Amino acid sequence: MDKYDILIVGAGPIGMACAIEAQRAGLSYVIVEKGALVNSLFNYPVFMTFFSTSQKLEIGEVPFVSINPKPNRNEAVEYYRRVAEKFALNIRLFERVELVEKSDVALGGSFRVKTSKSTYQVRKVIIATGFYDIPLLMNIPGEGLPQVTHYYKDPHLYAFQRVVVVGANNSAIDAALETYRKGAQVTLVIRGGEIGSYVKYWVRPDIENRIKEGAIKVYFHSELTEIREGEVTIHTPDGDILLENDFVIAMTGYQPDFGMLERLGVQLADTEKHEPAYNDETMETILPGLYLAGVVCGGRDTHQWFIENSRVHAAQIIRHISTEIL
Repeated sequence: MDKYDILIVGAGPIGMACAIEAQRAGLSYVIVEKGALVNSLFNYPVFMTFFSTSQKLEIGEVPFVSINPKPNRNEAVEYYRRVAEKFALNIRLFERVELVEKSDVALGGSFRVKTSKSTYQVRKVIIATGFYDIPLLMNIPGEGLPQVTHYYKDPHLYAFQRVVVVGANNSAIDAALETYRKGAQVTLVIRGGEIGSYVKYWVRPDIENRIKEGAIKVYFHSELTEIREGEVTIHTPDGDILLENDFVIAMTGYQPDFGMLERLGVQLADTEKHEPAYNDETMETILPGLYLAGVVCGGRDTHQWFIENSRVHAAQIIRHISTEIL
């Protein structure tokens, strides 16, 4: 059984930041990641541009140099790979955590972590898994058909196709504009009465003008209710309509793995947002030795935490762990 002071679940920017702080503090650690390095960023749309500047995405005091005012997904993936190389981070990729349990007192109250490839005995566990793994489903007939996706990647796939995009915020608007510019016939379906308030300020005029000129069709106060081969049903204020369709891009949002958090003993708020309970100063949960870091701290509120404002979690956590271990 491999033994470490700390096991970090998730090799995203915040998980990596925790590892860097642990390394600097002289603590042994391992990062376990079920997918690729910075797996969530890797699965972002290929041409996505961040809202943040490159300086606000930096970790480990390593400069992030971009030729653009706002860096893109490809630059970020390369930057974080370079950071992992610089610090020679101890990362186990494509290794899924299957079980985390608190060991008995005879083992010093440590954690036993079983993964798809190994078993670890560690003194502390940091959960930095983000929220991008589980899409919020529409729960409608046909959602599981192959022409439906909750993860939009590259607009070329949709060239000259009839595309329905569900959602009102950045991911949906980016998908609508990019596929439209590849020749797709795009229809937006939005539950509310307007474009989302979080849409990037430089994108908003573009989508509003495309809607105004009729280049992109939009149904406000509407919902997709059924998907079939070659067509969809949209419920609108004027009644149901049938629309010929080739692809559905459902940008309905994502959520953390609440089941995993509950199995670990993390207390979740009995609200729609399911915010996990933790100490704001130490980031420790009600289970001693188990910490949360990054956007997972917001539960379903994915507009609360970002890389730029959760980088500080790494220093908070390692500072607290150091006072107990060193």
